[in-house]
Amino acid sequence: MTTAILGLFDSGMTLSSMQRFLFMLPLCLSIAVVYKTTRCEQLSDVPVAAGVLWVTIVGGMYAVGLGLWILFSIAV
Repeated sequence: MTTAILGLFDSGMTLSSMQRFLFMLPLCLSIAVVYKTTRCEQLSDVPVAAGVLWVTIVGGMYAVGLGLWILFSIAV
């Protein structure tokens, strides 16, 4: 069992673009929850604030990606 787990760190995984998108979502959500947990005064404010920040992070990342894709398409 330990050898199988260590084998995951030894070789990389091949991911499709959809899998990369799906792996990005929980990563961004965890960052948003941790950040808003340290910033909000009331614990009841955290879910809404983290949701808004999560959408902002994901939207911003896709906007930057789209901008770079357009810039690359123009340059080539």
